[in-house]
Amino acid sequence: MPSDRHEGPVLLDTLELESRAHSRQDLQPNNYQQLKPADGGIAAWKVLFAAFMFEALLWGFPISFGVFQNHYAKLPEFEDNPHVTIVGTMASGIPYLGAPFMAVFVRRYQRYRNQMIWAGWPLCIAALVAGSFANTIGALIVTQGIMYGTGFLIFYYPIISIVTEWWIRRRGMAFGIITSAAGASGIAMPLIIETLLDKYGHRTTLQAVAVAMALLTGPLIPFLKGRLPPSQSSTVVRQDWSFVRRPLFHVYCTANIAQGLGFFFPSLFLPSYATSIDLSARKGALLLALMCFAQVLGQSVFGILSDKVGLNSLLIISTSVGAVATFTWWGLAHDLAPLIVFALLFGFFAYGFCSLRARMGTAVSEEPTAALATFGIFVFCQGFGNVLAGPISAALLSEEVRRDGYGLRRYKSMIIFTGTCTLMSAVSVVLWLMRPKRLFVA
Repeated sequence: MPSDRHEGPVLLDTLELESRAHSRQDLQPNNYQQLKPADGGIAAWKVLFAAFMFEALLWGFPISFGVFQNHYAKLPEFEDNPHVTIVGTMASGIPYLGAPFMAVFVRRYQRYRNQMIWAGWPLCIAALVAGSFANTIGALIVTQGIMYGTGFLIFYYPIISIVTEWWIRRRGMAFGIITSAAGASGIAMPLIIETLLDKYGHRTTLQAVAVAMALLTGPLIPFLKGRLPPSQSSTVVRQDWSFVRRPLFHVYCTANIAQGLGFFFPSLFLPSYATSIDLSARKGALLLALMCFAQVLGQSVFGILSDKVGLNSLLIISTSVGAVATFTWWGLAHDLAPLIVFALLFGFFAYGFCSLRARMGTAVSEEPTAALATFGIFVFCQGFGNVLAGPISAALLSEEVRRDGYGLRRYKSMIIFTGTCTLMSAVSVVLWLMRPKRLFVA
């Protein structure tokens, strides 16, 4: 039974894991000699680099939607439209909520992973081009939202499946690097997008971003090759679902749901919060860039530590500090300085939580066949918050702005909600650690 303090990946021989993940007819003895080393080597690092770039550019774009949202709100055709937030919600929410279903699909049709990448990647590029011709919010929702999110869902989980083959004992580090990628691009992407939007408008900006993504990621697709021979049999290796009966699995699901409910508001509303205290749109974009800078450091550090330090301790630290920063530095902010502190703290600690999902999976199941399934389910749990961010924010935001009020009065309820949900994520893990051991086992 996995312990609460998980020190690194499962310590089974790599080839034993692989033989349990594939049918014997696919891994004959002569095939073993052809396998390249896991957890290092040129091929493994090329896969990780390609995954990093795809995450950085194609996931970095939708999580920078706050800049687009701020711009769309000023345009006559979109001004005062309450459905603007749905565009960003769809672009990032579909990959979250579709995660467990795509994980099962990729597992079943593993030999077609590269075809899935070639299907999803151009759909994302086409979505941006199509969105540049949109004249209504509905058209933006379909193109920049649904179409983009669907394309990302199709190509992303085959890439994750490939990464798990190459990185086993150092998987925490690998996923820390991948999840930090969006933060790396986010350091510059909000500022670049803000500059392009101000100078050229959203149509030219979307077209320019589409071209840049195609040129920067397209040449990397040949790097994305699996390490293990794909199954040539139509018979599917049975998926291990025994982890769903373990209480620890449900604890981590609860932690992901609670954290996800409040997680997305800072990136969506920091730019508009800055505008409400008379800061320029560029300073609002700068706050997102600072949060992304802290995200890179936080997710890399938490990912590396998850291979060496107790997982539950990292979960509690990341969510507790994120909650305290929200209640204090954001709620009490009336000028730029406290917002900078909040962006750095929330970016480092709250975003560090996301890099721990791969380790949550190995903590609840030692079966290699469960790696992609657990990852997809935990992503799905956090995705609830992403999809609900729009409706919840509409209910929590007030019309009045008061410079002397907590959260400028307008953002008060939303800030309290964000901090409370983040704190509840920590509480769920703490309660698990305080359980009577004789009643519940992991």
